Amino acid sequence: MSAKFTLGGKPPQTGHKVSHSNRKAKRKWKLNIQEKSLFSLALGRFIRMNLSTGALRSIDLAGGLDGFLLKAREESLAPELKRLRRIVAERSTAGQHDAP
Repeated sequence: MSAKFTLGGKPPQTGHKVSHSNRKAKRKWKLNIQEKSLFSLALGRFIRMNLSTGALRSIDLAGGLDGFLLKAREESLAPELKRLRRIVAERSTAGQHDAP
C-alpha cells in the first residue's frame, strides 16, 4: 500500500539504523496505513479512504467520521475531505432547525 493517505498528516519518519558496532545507516519508518470504508450518517453512504491507525483512533474518539470532519481544521484536511466537510456541515445544521 502506498504511503499516501487522506487523514493523519504525518509523513514517514526518518532516522538511522544503528548496528552493534554503532555504524549508522539511513532508514525510514513507514506508517501503518489501512484502507477503510467509513460510514457517514449525514451523507448516508460509505466513504473509502486510506488512513493511518492513529487517525482511525481519532475518528473513533470524535464519534465517527461526521464528528471528526466537523471538529477538524479545514486547512489540515485533504481537498476531497474539505468538500465532504462542507456537505456534512450543511446537512447537520439543516437537521438542527427541524427539531422542536
